[in-house]
Amino acid sequence: MNRLTKSAAIATAVAVALGLGACSSGSGGGDGDGDETLTVWAWDPTFNIYALEEAEKIYQEDHPDFKLEIVETAWEDLQPKLTTLAQSRQYDELPDIFLMQNNAFQKNLLNYPELFSEVSGDAVDFGEFPESVTAYSTVDGAGYGVPFDSGTAISALRTDVLEQAGYTVDDFTDITWDEFIAKGEDVLAKTGQPLLSGQAGSSDMIMMILQSAGASLFDADGNPTITDNDALLAAIDVYQRLVESGVFLEVNSWDEYIGTFVNGSVAGTINGVWIVGSIQTAEDQSGKWAVTNLPKLEGVDGATNYSANGGSSWAVSANADVDLATDFLASTFAGSTELYDTILPSSGAVANWIPAGDSDVYAEPSEFFGGQAIFADVVAFGAEVPSNNTGAYYYEGRDAVSAAVTLILGGADPAEALAEAQADVEFAME
Repeated sequence: MNRLTKSAAIATAVAVALGLGACSSGSGGGDGDGDETLTVWAWDPTFNIYALEEAEKIYQEDHPDFKLEIVETAWEDLQPKLTTLAQSRQYDELPDIFLMQNNAFQKNLLNYPELFSEVSGDAVDFGEFPESVTAYSTVDGAGYGVPFDSGTAISALRTDVLEQAGYTVDDFTDITWDEFIAKGEDVLAKTGQPLLSGQAGSSDMIMMILQSAGASLFDADGNPTITDNDALLAAIDVYQRLVESGVFLEVNSWDEYIGTFVNGSVAGTINGVWIVGSIQTAEDQSGKWAVTNLPKLEGVDGATNYSANGGSSWAVSANADVDLATDFLASTFAGSTELYDTILPSSGAVANWIPAGDSDVYAEPSEFFGGQAIFADVVAFGAEVPSNNTGAYYYEGRDAVSAAVTLILGGADPAEALAEAQADVEFAME
């Protein structure tokens, strides 16, 4: 019994003793009398919920009485609901399955272990997912989530703009950040277009650079490592040089960020592959984009050209019909190329499940991206992303670093700004 299972057992025993509605494994959306209904909480009708509906159809082929009761629940509502149910011990109000943002998985697992059921490794082959993704929902070697959509990071670049400056996308493949900045300055000088953009005050880019080296803001025990963190200092230095050189255009809002590459103000973006949906809204740019991997840090141990930003996983609750929920997930999100082939063209939901990348659909060339089979490439990228420890206080660490970067760009000493960020996170953890 690992520490998460022990914590859950203790919490359940206490809840039973107090008569506070402890969970009864196997209840969930079913009534215990052969009902094959599962209740699921998820957000985004055109993405996650659409995928659930298609998964339901596939599972019904062998289980005609099976049914999903999908409750649309925005992430901004789902997290507070989980917290409230955990604190009130109302586990019987949990659904069978709920969607969890990957970066929030560890915090919920460690703080509220009584909400989760372990997903059997005999049912789900976790080896068919990138280790960097399964790590989000793993504690003491036990898995508690089935990865769904990919947050694998990509460099998406305008090939027509690169061509004006004398480059191709191959010149931006398998390179370092030093090379990227030098070439980006050349593109800017020759075309007047920055290569990248992002929200001022956001640490998205820095977090992607950090993970590309397998580094984190926390050590293996969850303690913050914001100070004396060579990889973090290197990532911040890259970001500062990107901004100061003009290669990276800072804007004030998410909508402005999307607008920069849709309206052609910048010639590319680096983000999770889900950004492809926004890129393709610029229909007049069809055929003028290509995708490649990320630049890597030079002189940093573990540095690679691969990273991630975002993504989500399915969790089986402590109130679930665990066998049914696990079999449903194993047969669909962890076992059906048909599912991923179906949802990819409509939603752009790229699989974390590695075998999906071998299908004919993933290998189809994308007209928008100049005939490149970008989705097969992205699945291959995902298998190379280094694993890192997000820790239970990932968002607190991320916010503290964002504030520190703003100070550094304003002229503050990096060591002092990061020391303040470390202190802020330690205070939050207390």
